[in-house]
Amino acid sequence: MAAEAPPASAPTSAQILAALARVIDPERGQDIVSLGMVQGLAAKDGHVAFSIEVDAARGAKLEPLRREAEKAVDALPGVLSVTAVLTAEKAGAAPRQTGGHGHAHGHSHSPAGGAQAAGAKALIPGVRAIIAVASGKGGVGKSTTAVNLALALKAKGLKVGLLDADIYGPSQPRMMGITGRPKSLDGKIMQPMENYGIKCMSIGFLLPEEQPIIWRGPMVMGALEQMMRDVAWGELDVMVVDLPPGTGDAQLTMAQRVPLAGAVIVSTPQDIALLDARKGLNMFRKVDVPVLGIVENMSYFSCPNCGHRTDIFAHGGARREAEKLGVPFLGEIPLDIAIRETSDGGRPIVVSDPASPHSQAYRAIADAVWGQIEGKLKSAERAAPRIVIR
Repeated sequence: MAAEAPPASAPTSAQILAALARVIDPERGQDIVSLGMVQGLAAKDGHVAFSIEVDAARGAKLEPLRREAEKAVDALPGVLSVTAVLTAEKAGAAPRQTGGHGHAHGHSHSPAGGAQAAGAKALIPGVRAIIAVASGKGGVGKSTTAVNLALALKAKGLKVGLLDADIYGPSQPRMMGITGRPKSLDGKIMQPMENYGIKCMSIGFLLPEEQPIIWRGPMVMGALEQMMRDVAWGELDVMVVDLPPGTGDAQLTMAQRVPLAGAVIVSTPQDIALLDARKGLNMFRKVDVPVLGIVENMSYFSCPNCGHRTDIFAHGGARREAEKLGVPFLGEIPLDIAIRETSDGGRPIVVSDPASPHSQAYRAIADAVWGQIEGKLKSAERAAPRIVIR
């Protein structure tokens, strides 16, 4: 996606705060800057992000205040985009977000109000099953696995969505070959981007590719919830969620706010990667999310010229770890330049070369994953009561 050129005179933090100082909290009668409500201000090349901290009891009522703050900053010369979220925290309780997510001039998406744990399914009600693709550490090919898994599920005839939950390092716009920004028919609900028959949403569609995301945890969680709640996902059989590496805010948000059908753990074969993968697996177990299995990525390297095989990162570690932890081993994917080139080029190997051995490996993983989920879905449907009116 081509980045917007920075304006000749982007506003400074002081100018942004001065604009926000004209926004008055209606109940407290003072401006939000002097009240200390503006937090986490980040401004770079005309792109502005900040959070507004409010009392939890008032959070759902202060959406107009958030919009007013966005409008005040958006009016400054040189501003290309504004991102603001409301954050609220009760003493002794987990943070609760009511945030929104503003975008380029005159275009903002309003949230549906405060998040409620009991209403988790309401975030994306039309999705039958949600699969999280996770890794304990970065650099193991998690995003490549996620996009090819989604495409392999689509090849099975399923209706598939792909949510890029890696807020700090979104990869799916490039891997899916999608550019541009999401549209909104009503100014509130975004239409997902689409390619290869898959609906996709990523923070990467809303910000220039080179812009760093300098947000605190509550802002990340607010943006993630909005990409689930305020997107017209429609009816889907399955949504694949590309989580960021590690065990942080995004992972907990997904585990606590939506009914995950299960998690796929991606690791490379060496011991240090498996150690981190074990941490990720145990995190999902602690929050009662089924682990669907482990994928060993970069499992081996075959020379494209002579065919000689080299186990660069060792081999078979993920299979042994899966056996030790009592979870399925889903398969191994080699370290291959074709996988890297097709992903970087926006034509992942499952669609660009569907007959290749690598594509078949991803399809086998998709079969194993969907086989587990489909059985649970059918059991749940059979267990549902049948009401007959006579």
